[in-house]
Amino acid sequence: MIGRMNTALRPDAGAILGPHAEREREHRAAANRAVTVSAIGLAVTGAIELAIALVTGSVALLGDALHNLSDVPTSLVIFLGFWISKKQPSDSYPYGYERAEDIAGLGVAAVIFASAVFAGYQSYEKLISDRGTTDIGVGMVAAIIGMAGNLAVSRYKARVARQINSITMHAEANHSWLDTVSSFGALVGLIGVAFGYRWADPIAGFAVTLFILHVGWEVTSEIVHHLMDGVDPEQLRLARGAAMSVPGVQAAVVAGRWMGRSLTLEIEGHMDAATRLEHAERTGKDVEAAVRAAVDEVRHVRWIPRQDTTR
Repeated sequence: MIGRMNTALRPDAGAILGPHAEREREHRAAANRAVTVSAIGLAVTGAIELAIALVTGSVALLGDALHNLSDVPTSLVIFLGFWISKKQPSDSYPYGYERAEDIAGLGVAAVIFASAVFAGYQSYEKLISDRGTTDIGVGMVAAIIGMAGNLAVSRYKARVARQINSITMHAEANHSWLDTVSSFGALVGLIGVAFGYRWADPIAGFAVTLFILHVGWEVTSEIVHHLMDGVDPEQLRLARGAAMSVPGVQAAVVAGRWMGRSLTLEIEGHMDAATRLEHAERTGKDVEAAVRAAVDEVRHVRWIPRQDTTR
């Protein structure tokens, strides 16, 4: 008889076993490469833009340069988050440390908002002052270099984010995409100045600031959704349908939570009161296989057999 016994198909919620361990190692290697490549590439791009921004006096280009350079500290934050998240579960943290990746994502969001504040302030100072913009052609070249570098890095990190299912890496990809738009804004501002509109540069800076705030809000909302155990209802629906397709499962209640890049699903399956423990365990293995086939993102499946007393 099942009685009130619960059983989990994993020894602990944070363990990653078998072929999943190899995939996890591959994902971490891909994430580390993406962080390293983007940090080096954007540090070089940002340094070039910063030097030219100081020469030309363009605040839009200055803001873009600082966005690029901010990828260096955010890359370190993300690297630290991934490093902490690989620690094994402990008595104090039985679910593991994978949420360190999401917390690192909040660090990325904080840098995005800080960039918006700085860009807005510099644009305001430029608008109310008599400072001009010089060497416009050189500034345009720097803006184009910034666009090319950021676009390449953004696409690379977005591809890795999809591969490893990382919301934090996705936030970093958005950060680089934001820098691409910032470079475009700087280019538009410099074109305006070239046509004699001195205010075009600070106005472009304000436009970039607003876009930074918008992206920062989206990134923060997505990360907080993860931290608050938000799950796509469609994933729960698919998991419930998969569990119900297994013979012997009369009803199923599904709950889930994200732990960094790991989606954990708990399947509470109601079975006939006469079901023996051995059969319930075999059914649980079938449920796990069915749920994994139905929900690509799932990393852990916890099977909780329940005695159906309504029949």
